[in-house]
Amino acid sequence: MTFIRKFFKNNKGATAIEYGLIAALIAVAAIVAMGQLGSNLSNTFNKVNNGLTNSQ
Repeated sequence: MTFIRKFFKNNKGATAIEYGLIAALIAVAAIVAMGQLGSNLSNTFNKVNNGLTNSQ
């Protein structure tokens, strides 16, 4: 019975899981942001390339 009480009072595992979830959320947000930035950057380079090609 004391093992069960100790098990439910132990918060180390819960804290580790919370940190893992926070890290996963930050990683997903970074991936989405980088994907959007990459798309915008690609469009900008294409516009510059087209402008230089048309000016020749």
